[in-house]
Amino acid sequence: MYHRFDENKYPSTNIQMDIFKKHIEIIENNNFKFFDPKDFDNKFLKAKKEKKILLSIDDAYLSFYENAWPYLKKNKIPFILFVSTEAVGKYGYMNWKEIKEVEKEDFAFIGNHSHSHKYLVDFEFEKFSEDINKSINIFKKKIGYNPVFFSYPFGEYSLEQKKFISNIFDYAFGQHSGVIDLNKDKFELPRFPINEEYGDLERFKFLIKLLPLQYKKIIPEDKFIIEKNNPPKMQINFFKDQKNINLINCFSNEGKGWKNTKVNFDNQRLHIIFSDKFNLRRGRINCSLNDKEGWRWLGIQLSIN
Repeated sequence: MYHRFDENKYPSTNIQMDIFKKHIEIIENNNFKFFDPKDFDNKFLKAKKEKKILLSIDDAYLSFYENAWPYLKKNKIPFILFVSTEAVGKYGYMNWKEIKEVEKEDFAFIGNHSHSHKYLVDFEFEKFSEDINKSINIFKKKIGYNPVFFSYPFGEYSLEQKKFISNIFDYAFGQHSGVIDLNKDKFELPRFPINEEYGDLERFKFLIKLLPLQYKKIIPEDKFIIEKNNPPKMQINFFKDQKNINLINCFSNEGKGWKNTKVNFDNQRLHIIFSDKFNLRRGRINCSLNDKEGWRWLGIQLSIN
């Protein structure tokens, strides 16, 4: 997941184009193919054991159009561009003419990123649904359809909001790190956020080689955490014959900062035992497993009220 390109004033969401091009080179040098978003429907559920890389860009900043788009277009590299309709045409953002220019290419896909791009998880449900419906109406008016892809602003959502999104869209992406596999929830698809701090080449080489850490279910299903259940009682249920899960390590940003979080195992269930409340707006838990096939990764993001 990328945002801005060559906008040095915003290091938390920016990537330098020379580094981005090196990211593409690393992907190609490892003989990984790019995942074409159109294959979600006709190939995703029939996927073989083959790693592919999906690029996504959030917010439709003008710097994407001016800097990254010419490179992606020249090389016909597939991607999804997530657009928040309220920002379109404003200073620093793409306009509808530019968005339609991108959208007409068969390797470029547009995604819905809400209307306002505000902290929607804080909205009452009626206000939330109004925001999404407004974006849908604008997309239909401007490009003739509502995209099948959605990404949650800031990766935040409640269970109620996720269910609403699942009735409208085919797929939805968060901002929790991880690798998509056949068992992932279609409306909680993970992405690795990339920026200047987390886009250095050595980290990128590590990320693209990660394997999915598959699981059956995560409890609680609702990732919106309120005061009375902070920290939550978290449990990950794995499949019956899944191996090496006792080797999993988890880290979280509970309390005052990142720490190695205590875990217990019980009949293919991993219990994550937090020692403190989550104080930041977004709680994060990352679990990894190093087995004979390589490093496996699972990320969870909580929205803390």
